[in-house]
Amino acid sequence: MFRVGIDIGGTKIAGGVVDETGRIIEKVRVDTPTDTVELADAVVNMVRHLSLHHEVVATGVAAAGFIDRDRATVIHAPNIAWRNEPLKAIFESRLGMPVAIENDANAAGWAEFRYGAGRDVDHMMMLTMGTGVGGAVILDGKLYRGGHGIGGELGHVRFTRDGLPCGCGQNGCLEQYASGRALQREANSIADAGGIGAGLAALRAEKGTISGPAISRLVLAGDEGAVEALRRVATALGEACGGFQAALDPELFVIGGGVAQLGEDLLGPVRLAYETSLPGYGDRPVAEFAIAQLGNDAGLIGAADLAVVEA
Repeated sequence: MFRVGIDIGGTKIAGGVVDETGRIIEKVRVDTPTDTVELADAVVNMVRHLSLHHEVVATGVAAAGFIDRDRATVIHAPNIAWRNEPLKAIFESRLGMPVAIENDANAAGWAEFRYGAGRDVDHMMMLTMGTGVGGAVILDGKLYRGGHGIGGELGHVRFTRDGLPCGCGQNGCLEQYASGRALQREANSIADAGGIGAGLAALRAEKGTISGPAISRLVLAGDEGAVEALRRVATALGEACGGFQAALDPELFVIGGGVAQLGEDLLGPVRLAYETSLPGYGDRPVAEFAIAQLGNDAGLIGAADLAVVEA
């Protein structure tokens, strides 16, 4: 039994045929159109193409934004002009098959729970460190969405009062302190200060900017400034996880996104900050931390699986 998963990103749309084990049978990618009508056409054409040689029973579409609890309407999308957009009805009328709409972070988290780093637990939280911080919550083996369908927005938990402005309209959100963008900001700050920032400053002078992958390379090379920049964002993430532990008590935190490629260089300071901010530490069970295993395919795998599992 095959299903199609579509993951709509800011620059690319990825689609794939997924089997019941979470394996991708066929995969395609196209650029993301800026026009919403053209975007819908691109998704429909992608699903039709992927269905030509496979018996597809349902489609799941993952996109950034607030999705209602019926997995039918995009209430608000930050990067696409969707406001109360009835995508489920639109796609089902054109494709003639069941379609489920899902938040992209939820889809990725579900994929990791079912087929990746979280497949051996029942209670899991996933945080993705990309441009922002995406989140997904799995409780008792079920994806938690909340009363209106938009729960689990972990990156928009307020991390500090009167903090940095966030694209969501608030100030001090976690994603301003624990994301790939935050890592770049910290690296630039350290480069400006001199001292251990000399390597970062030299990189910026040569390239004109300090990119995330370049910071990662410097971390792996042991550059003190880059390591300190990583420590700062990892500390913010770990402190937030201590609070999440107090509220929801997961068995496992799965960390994904570009910064997660640093593996233990990231998880070491995350664990330290988590432990030092955990209520009752030393007398209570603690969660494990793991790096996400499915990479950029997680969103489409999770969307495809949820289209059938929760049908």
